[in-house]
Amino acid sequence: MTDLPKLKFAAVGLDHRHIYDQLRGLLDIGAECAGFWTRGNPQPLAGFVERFPQIPRIDDVCRILEDPSVQLIACAAIPCDRAGLAVEAMRHGKDVMVDKPGIVTSSQLDDVKRVQRETGRIFSVNFTERFEVRAVTRAAELIEAGEIGRVLQTVGLGPHRLNRQLRPEWFFRKEAYGGILVDIASHQIEQFLFFARARDAEIVAARAGNLAHPGDPDFEDFGEVLLAAGPISGYVRVDWFTPDGLAAWGDGRLTILGTDGYIELRKYIDIAGRSGKDHLFLVNGRGTRYVDCSDADLPYYRCLARDVFERTETAMAQAHCFKVCELALAAQAKADATPIGEVREPGRIS
Repeated sequence: MTDLPKLKFAAVGLDHRHIYDQLRGLLDIGAECAGFWTRGNPQPLAGFVERFPQIPRIDDVCRILEDPSVQLIACAAIPCDRAGLAVEAMRHGKDVMVDKPGIVTSSQLDDVKRVQRETGRIFSVNFTERFEVRAVTRAAELIEAGEIGRVLQTVGLGPHRLNRQLRPEWFFRKEAYGGILVDIASHQIEQFLFFARARDAEIVAARAGNLAHPGDPDFEDFGEVLLAAGPISGYVRVDWFTPDGLAAWGDGRLTILGTDGYIELRKYIDIAGRSGKDHLFLVNGRGTRYVDCSDADLPYYRCLARDVFERTETAMAQAHCFKVCELALAAQAKADATPIGEVREPGRIS
């Protein structure tokens, strides 16, 4: 970052804990935070103040939007509010980085795309399961080097721990979070497009539903998607069933099948195996090996800062960002049209 001016940003909306990662990522590249605004006292606020005591709270979001020195807005508001805040920020001449899902309805997508075109500002969704996972960076390098040949399929698993006692009311309202495929599966859809080197994809099949939480009828705890981009296919499974006994919030995995081998990522934990995260296993004609990812780069924040100053698209192409949002919405719509069914009590296997 020494060849660029100092980036100045502000945080708007602290309703999800991902705001911690956004702030840390920007501060680590030398950016300066002018302050934060959030509505009320959301659950992540106390942790935010503890982690970043030097960052002042601004009582009116307009003070941030109208501050000409602020170049970038980081946003982790309630999902249904993110698009509206992004639109206002772009209209005030700010670039925007939002937590996923950045968009929860088709009308929001239309609005964001229109304003982005009109203003020429950056609208970036921070897909942390690629941008903040070193094993994914290393997998991309290995594939580029030809270690598994041509990519044929991806299988992305995104299990999460519910931690119900920590979840706010909006977390269980579908209109607020958009549905499990819009929310969580956007990560895996993004990775499919990235590794398939595809600009578009078809949603072949999609299902979602509430399988085990009858007390929260508007909550979806399971979802799956089948995608295709020409001959390349992708399968996605996301859920809220990670047991409390796992020493991580979820056993996130990605398997990439190629013509000459495959790669499996255990992103956050190697159960009953190696400690830590970012585990990568490579299998090809030369054998099976474990690949160290500890020194792999995480270029997203650095590239985003460069894009702000140079008006480039090195962190993520704008068309790619919008396509992921579009496909997640299409998958959710297909799943909504054919819901899995009612919650059933556990039965006996006969």
